[in-house]
Amino acid sequence: MQTQAYAAQTAKTPLAPFTIERRAVGPNDVEIDILYCGVCHSDLHTARAEWPGVHFPSVPGHEIVGRVRAVGADVTKHKVGALVGVGCMVDSCRTCPACAVNLEQYCENGFTGTYNGNAMGGDANTYGGYSTAIVVEEHFVLSIKHREDQLAAAAPLLCAGITTWSPLRHWQAGPGKKVGVVGIGGLGHMGIKLAHALGAHVVAFTTSESKREAARALGADEVVISKDPQAMRAHAASFDFILNTVAASHDLDAFTALLKLDGAMTLVGVPEHPHPSPSIGNLLFKRRSIAGSIIGGIQETQEMLDFCAEHDIVSDIEMIAMQDIETAYARMLKSDVKYRFVIDMETLKTA
Repeated sequence: MQTQAYAAQTAKTPLAPFTIERRAVGPNDVEIDILYCGVCHSDLHTARAEWPGVHFPSVPGHEIVGRVRAVGADVTKHKVGALVGVGCMVDSCRTCPACAVNLEQYCENGFTGTYNGNAMGGDANTYGGYSTAIVVEEHFVLSIKHREDQLAAAAPLLCAGITTWSPLRHWQAGPGKKVGVVGIGGLGHMGIKLAHALGAHVVAFTTSESKREAARALGADEVVISKDPQAMRAHAASFDFILNTVAASHDLDAFTALLKLDGAMTLVGVPEHPHPSPSIGNLLFKRRSIAGSIIGGIQETQEMLDFCAEHDIVSDIEMIAMQDIETAYARMLKSDVKYRFVIDMETLKTA
């Protein structure tokens, strides 16, 4: 099936109209008309080949919301006309220990990315959501229960939402827990919203005084300017959990010192340069830990989407036309968006 898309032909060329071939709908497949696609920093890293192993042409996009156009004969979970989403994965081995416990993001044979991923059993490149339609195996298609007027803002939940939800749930953020969120951007703003809705006492950390009121509006109970040593010391050894969303290299010790006995800080951002090595003593004497986390499994992603629909949670977005993606990338590099760009895919039809 020929499908309109926007693609980067090389790391040096801007994204431009391109026609891709989607596979025919198989017995277990769902064909989706894409309505909206969020813009993730990973899209830019891939289109510019800033990460190794990029296949060109590249069609980014893994925060996809759309409507089911057709289903295969054996599909049972989704019906034609239903609102659905597709996140960062479109396949995994389904048999390894991680997949067996619904943690496909840690597939020991490597999950297949929605874009720039080798299809299981072959070398074919996968093409993402900067396109008018996509065909995905039903296991990796998620139900969207948000109102129709929320669909665009629900799209970033498929990456930014689940990337923050998975560690918050794993480390049991909730009533009686003091949770810190470092960074107030695409990931951090979702971390604040979700931790607040889960019932935790939420403290937002930012380097910018100008973000104080914005963080409170998102649901933070307190806001700490992390450049202020006195403000940081006031929270020493008091946090159950800290979600660190910052993707720039920085001193982790400043935050691990805020963890109580058995407290954990989880990193979800990959810095361009490694973080300075953390102080081991800071970890030893209160059995603190530094951990990492990526996206989430299909089961927990559906749990997150249902929770967000029930609690009226969406991302804060700015809608753009497909033709404006390069401008959006340039602004994203300057953190000039609150807090996520989303492409109206109707605009691709006129590109």
